[in-house]
Amino acid sequence: MTADSRDAAADLGDADPHKSQVVGFDLDMTLVDSSRGIIDCMQRALSARGVHASEDQLWPLMGAPLLDNLAFFLPADQVEAAAADYRAAYLIHAVEVTTAMPGAAELVHGIQDFGGVVMVVSAKNPVAVQAVLDHVDIHPDVVVGDLFAHDKAGPLRRHEADVYVGDHVGDMYAAAAAGAFAIGVTTGPHDEQTLRTAGADLVIPALSDLLERLPDLRTAPPSSVR
Repeated sequence: MTADSRDAAADLGDADPHKSQVVGFDLDMTLVDSSRGIIDCMQRALSARGVHASEDQLWPLMGAPLLDNLAFFLPADQVEAAAADYRAAYLIHAVEVTTAMPGAAELVHGIQDFGGVVMVVSAKNPVAVQAVLDHVDIHPDVVVGDLFAHDKAGPLRRHEADVYVGDHVGDMYAAAAAGAFAIGVTTGPHDEQTLRTAGADLVIPALSDLLERLPDLRTAPPSSVR
């Protein structure tokens, strides 16, 4: 464990012992590996309009809003229809190939077992979010969809989230705006330095690394920690 990691671990445990912990998670590439299904459905929606996009082109866009991603490849007047095709294909083809990240279910259950509240706040539409969570048998207490980056801060603040975990720079912005401890995980398109530059208080290589920190997650870090 590095000095920065030790300091962050200390911050995680430095809090009001009487407050129930509220831990928020992003969904795609944080709690679940949805890359295969997302890429497949993006390619389906684009190829139907004569556009080819490779996996290498699509991977850096992982986690961003669907309409924004489609707009990189299509004229504005085709984006909405392509999004509708993507969403229809997603429920048929993508959910079944989505898998939970190693340690995700155990982490969620562990937080809930000690009386904590687990939120999922995602840019994905709510129907797809719930379908994915049901498929991987992860059951958070609060589920919110259709929000990205700073817009995620609203529900995080309303539920007084103490920690927000995500793989995208937008998740770090959301945590900072909500006054939550920001944990970045490098299972998505952004590396450690990128996540730290975006405001991560702690960066881990895999969600399973938080399992050993469950005792620290029993109490909330101070909201002033950055």
